[in-house]
Amino acid sequence: MRRFAPVALLILAACQPQEPPTGAEDFAAYCSGCHGAGGKGDGALAGTLARKPADLTGLAARNGGEFPTTRVMAKIWGYTGGHQGVAVMPNFGPLLESDLVPYDGGDGIETPTPTRLVQIAEFLKTLQP
Repeated sequence: MRRFAPVALLILAACQPQEPPTGAEDFAAYCSGCHGAGGKGDGALAGTLARKPADLTGLAARNGGEFPTTRVMAKIWGYTGGHQGVAVMPNFGPLLESDLVPYDGGDGIETPTPTRLVQIAEFLKTLQP
């Protein structure tokens, strides 16, 4: 019976609920290839795109000093983009589906929002000077 203990532990470990990735981890996995590790638009794939990726470190500065949370989250999720497939940035909504949490994106209304989307938006706020 003892020789089955390691197998049983592996099976139990696989059954444990996994924590969702952090915003920094999702950014590294999905965003940094184009936007760069620091969000400046200088990722390894940036030179292959039809348009240079946005410098995400200037989002608040370009919005009168306020981070445009709702607009950024809509862009990431895929609610806003190019018309008829001309957007350079892909729709990340399907990749970020997760449990919903109440979140106020700056409009005073707490809206059920996927946790992973909230975490990326909060991470992007840390990139602002």
